[in-house]
Amino acid sequence: MTHPIRIGFLTHVRGHNDPRQVYAETLELFDVAEQLGYDVGWVAQHHFKAGAGFLPSPFPFLAAVAERTQNIRLGTSIIVLPLELPLRVAEDAAVVDLLSNGRLELGVGSGSDPDEFLAFDMDMTNRHSQTTDGLIKLRRAIRGAPLGKEGLTLQPPAPTLLNRMWLSALSIGGAEYAAQHEMGLMLSRAAWGHDEPTDVVQLGVAKAFLDQWDKEDESPRIGLSRGVYVSQSKQHALNEIREPVMKAANARVKTGQLPSDLSLERYCEYFHIAYGSPEEVAKALSADKVLPYATDLILQFDPVFPPQERVIQMMERIAAEVVPNLSLQNGYLAP
Repeated sequence: MTHPIRIGFLTHVRGHNDPRQVYAETLELFDVAEQLGYDVGWVAQHHFKAGAGFLPSPFPFLAAVAERTQNIRLGTSIIVLPLELPLRVAEDAAVVDLLSNGRLELGVGSGSDPDEFLAFDMDMTNRHSQTTDGLIKLRRAIRGAPLGKEGLTLQPPAPTLLNRMWLSALSIGGAEYAAQHEMGLMLSRAAWGHDEPTDVVQLGVAKAFLDQWDKEDESPRIGLSRGVYVSQSKQHALNEIREPVMKAANARVKTGQLPSDLSLERYCEYFHIAYGSPEEVAKALSADKVLPYATDLILQFDPVFPPQERVIQMMERIAAEVVPNLSLQNGYLAP
């Protein structure tokens, strides 16, 4: 694919009850994505919940991907930094970056699942300050700064990885921190707890990030995650995604994140899913207020999670029929 924006896919590494089959199918998705010309494949980290995803340890998995691919970049979206030892993240990331010939895109964030923090016996209320502290240690190690009294340094070295670090941020303050520390900004598929649409909320976050960026020798990076579902038409798509979207919506209604008794179409808006024919999906994505400012468009099928053959079919149609019809005429990437 040839385009002014990098196209990626995000997988939560879930599906069947057999994790071995899920891993095998996810490895296949990276193969398919590379053949189709996708720029980046991203994996999400989940702990202890098979329903959310089977991948608690992204780095070993990405090392396996690195061995079977040549060009596609390998991303973490995201490593939940408060639940990790920052120096171990640096070491694992350095190994994967070496094995992949510099293809790692290292995305980190604070996390948002209370159950995961409870399982680790961690206080979730301190996760943002823990992420800040962890980032200081992580970036120091990757930079090659001396560690400990003996002045040890990260082995293997990965100094260029600093230019491929990303921070998931939901607020203007988080976006400004990412820019001030020369990290890419990752924007999630949906912004919960707001009356305004997700792209309206995130537009202010993206602009705050760009306003704070002052590194002259490197361009700012914004990764925009969005849901997609490609079918024959909008009605066909709604018929196919009704059950999983309503199930996901009801779960968020119970936690107070979504209002009750809305239509399927309105819940799709809250989940920020572009659905329908390839032309309709391209039109919906192109209308996103943040897209013109993004350097990376990260597409996912959450919360639908279709079967493998359907995912591959949609990835093929996205590459051939959606991406060529994206409109990127206004904003940061405009000529």
